[in-house]
This record gives sequence, C-alpha cells and structure tokens, in this order.
Amino acid sequence: MIPSKGSSPTSHDSTLLSVASSSGLLRIAILLEQLPSTYLGERGSNLEINGVPEESAENLVSLVTQIANTVRCEITNDAITHVTRVAKQSKEANRPRSIIVKLKSRTLRDSLLSATMKFNKTQDPKLNSHHLGYGGKQMPVYISEHLSPANKTLHAAARRRAKETGYRFVWIKDGRIYARKDEKSPAVYIRDHENLALLS
Repeated sequence: MIPSKGSSPTSHDSTLLSVASSSGLLRIAILLEQLPSTYLGERGSNLEINGVPEESAENLVSLVTQIANTVRCEITNDAITHVTRVAKQSKEANRPRSIIVKLKSRTLRDSLLSATMKFNKTQDPKLNSHHLGYGGKQMPVYISEHLSPANKTLHAAARRRAKETGYRFVWIKDGRIYARKDEKSPAVYIRDHENLALLS
C-alpha cells in the first residue's frame, strides 16, 4: 500500500519502499553487467585509430588497408563496412581527429589489433605516420577498441592510477578494462571508478 498524501508511512510502507529501492539498485547492477554484451553488439567490430595526420582529399578505406598491410594483417576493402573521422572533443586540441572503423566481424577487428600489438613489440620505432607515407614530424599512430565516452574516461583514470601505484599493465578486452601489477600478478577488472581503489 502506498501511503496517502499527508499520512505518515507505516513500518509496512517503509518496507515496501526499501524493497523498491533495493530492486532499483539490483536493476542498475544487472544493466552494468550487461554493458559488455551491449558493447559487443554495437561496437564489437569497431576500431579507433588516433594520430593519423589529416589531408583534404584522403581515402580512409585505403588508409585502413595500408595500416593492415604495414602490420602484416590481411584486410581487404570489402571487409570495411564504414570508416569516418569524428569530431574532436575539444576544438582547441591540435591532434588530428580520430578515425572510427567498422569491420565486417569482430574476428577481423581482433586480428588487426593483435597484428598491431605484435608489430609494435618487434619494430623500433613503433607504428607511426612515417610507416604510412606521411612526411613531416613522425607521429605515433594508435589503434584500439572503440570505447564509449564513459569507458574512455575510466580507462584514462585507470592508467593514471596504475602509474601512481606501480601497475605496469593496463589493457582493454571486449570493452572491459584490466590492470596487472607485473607479469606474475593476477589481472584486476576495473568495472567502475570505485574499483580503481583495487589498484594499490
């Protein structure tokens, strides 16, 4: 029973309100657990590329295949369903706009991410603008999963926290953020900002 206007809630009413509140928190928790699944549906085959200089008449599809060839990953034009530059978060930023790529499958995305990681581990310098034929100052090129704005903020906070506490590794896997203190330590799943306290 919901208390009428102007009446004082009884203990029974208070219990009902408490249960309703708990149900709401449970619903929020369930939604949070479902976020990675939602990520796999909406962004699961996406990549984000940062650091590539902008040109007035650029062909982004050719750029993506060129990156794939550079890191020795086979990706054809047909495997790219959409590619575009996105608006900057800050108009004052001097960095080139990010490139979002949607591939035909998550398998292709993971193959390119894995090939890029392997390339960067074995090549010095790591992937950069000169590898892609750009002149001028050598700019590092980064390829990562396409995170939501909230997860980007959490990822940045996790990297800062890791640096403060001596954690050597922070990485992303299927929209989830993990950290590891060293090669022998267990991975820590950073679910939200409160979990940053686990990096100590």
